[in-house]
Amino acid sequence: MKLYYSYEAFRTDTQALMQKSKSFEPQAIIAIARGGLTLAHCMAEGLNLRDVQSIRTELYDVEIKRKEITLFGSCDFGEKKRVLVVDDIADSGETLQTVMSYLQSNFEDVEFQSATLFYKKSSVYEPHFWVNEADAWIEFFWEKDFV
Repeated sequence: MKLYYSYEAFRTDTQALMQKSKSFEPQAIIAIARGGLTLAHCMAEGLNLRDVQSIRTELYDVEIKRKEITLFGSCDFGEKKRVLVVDDIADSGETLQTVMSYLQSNFEDVEFQSATLFYKKSSVYEPHFWVNEADAWIEFFWEKDFV
């Protein structure tokens, strides 16, 4: 089963996610590309953050899951101490778990918290902040409306 996720739902949920994560007082945002890019940009605007960075991962080929996750990119946080890591969904959770582990081991002086629009209970990693519980494959508007 597939569920279409519209811009209108995204706008409402992004505002809710910003409210939930505001208490963390992030100084920067990392988008997990590609799924987290749209969300990270919108949250950065809403939270008035200029420092938006990204890490690209590959775990899926379309809807087929690979055996291993690949991580690309690096970050520079300078003196920042609180960074919010953003992705669209914690599906298997492997992507978030890998990225969070990488960041925590490479930037020991920075506190990282994670935020997603969707979380599946079967995920091996639960984000610090999330809005919707999912049990179906989500087709985000940015994946469908611009193809």
